[in-house]
Amino acid sequence: MRLSVRISSLTESPTLAIGAKTRELKSRGIDVLSFSAGEPDFDTPAAIKDAAIQALRDGFTKYTDSNGMPELRKAIAEKLQSENDIPCEPSQVLVSIGAKHSLFNVFQVLCDESDEVLLPAPYWVSYPEQIRSTGASVVVIPTSEASGFKVTRADLERYASTRTKALVLCSPSNPTGVVYTKEDLQTVADFCVARGIFVIADEIYEKLVYGGAVHHSISSLGPKIRDLAVTVNGFSKTYAMTGWRLGYAVGPKPIMEAAANFQSHVTSNATSFAQKGALVALKTPNDFLGQMVAEYDRRRRYCVERLNAMPGVSCVTPEGAFYVFPNISGLFGKTSGGRRLTNSMEVAEALLEQARVGVVPGLAFGDDRCMRLSYATGMKQIEEGMNRIEAWVRGI
Repeated sequence: MRLSVRISSLTESPTLAIGAKTRELKSRGIDVLSFSAGEPDFDTPAAIKDAAIQALRDGFTKYTDSNGMPELRKAIAEKLQSENDIPCEPSQVLVSIGAKHSLFNVFQVLCDESDEVLLPAPYWVSYPEQIRSTGASVVVIPTSEASGFKVTRADLERYASTRTKALVLCSPSNPTGVVYTKEDLQTVADFCVARGIFVIADEIYEKLVYGGAVHHSISSLGPKIRDLAVTVNGFSKTYAMTGWRLGYAVGPKPIMEAAANFQSHVTSNATSFAQKGALVALKTPNDFLGQMVAEYDRRRRYCVERLNAMPGVSCVTPEGAFYVFPNISGLFGKTSGGRRLTNSMEVAEALLEQARVGVVPGLAFGDDRCMRLSYATGMKQIEEGMNRIEAWVRGI
């Protein structure tokens, strides 16, 4: 059977693949600890669930406007103005089936085959595949611990070309946890405005910041960059609503109108009763979020301390999200289970097979020197997992 060239070039999400392998081992009764999940281990707040349940009981199970319920788009616009300092109208908001869907919509309406999209690495695994699905080329900008995993003006000057259409910026970052300061964002904004480059800002982890770090939206830096920026966000991480599949994007009217038109032909609307839950989520008191952030902060500090104590491993302290991204290149050249380790994939495979710990290799994020571990899991599992990893590291 011959499939399209476009679909044949796509690869499976490595994070989902590792999760599937871990679940398969668990189904066989094997004790595996997984650090691959990119979702909160907290439950959705009761008030949000109650709103969706009530919507079901009220028969709110039909189509909504394809770009989202008017009252939800209005509430999101108010949130963006009050919390993110992004002046916008409800007509500029598009509600989609998760932030991943929002990103896909934006790439599809912005990018053509002749375009290039700048993508700082490490990056979230789905960015390259979504960009390539449009026919556009991915131009990876390597970053490192030395620069705090941040893209610099010099990087942008080096990698941008006359074909550059857009830059993808994720802050707080998956997988590194880096948070761009207002000054960092201003540097990026100035460059993009001067070159007429669009910015696709993924801010799904905006509320999960630690240690005095502050999230800023690049669209808040003035009308010139706002005319070039699309902000993508959602409900999954902040409100522990991953399975609800609700995201949104806001940006210049021509882009958002095109994205809404595209979505209307692909998926119609996001789930009706889930949108009712999202309305309540935007009004949820910060008590839930504060407790979640405090717990993640505790786990974050513990993971960094444990990893930095392991020979051959170093870990930058993340300022946001719920991942650590340790450099494991100091383990390359060592032997485990009779096999010489040469890259992050082999380290991840060895950890799963020998230590029964599931992690995601850094290769999936564009940095083969590292691996990603999520601390969005219970402290008991984190402690046991770190014990297993350290014992394996010291034994190879």
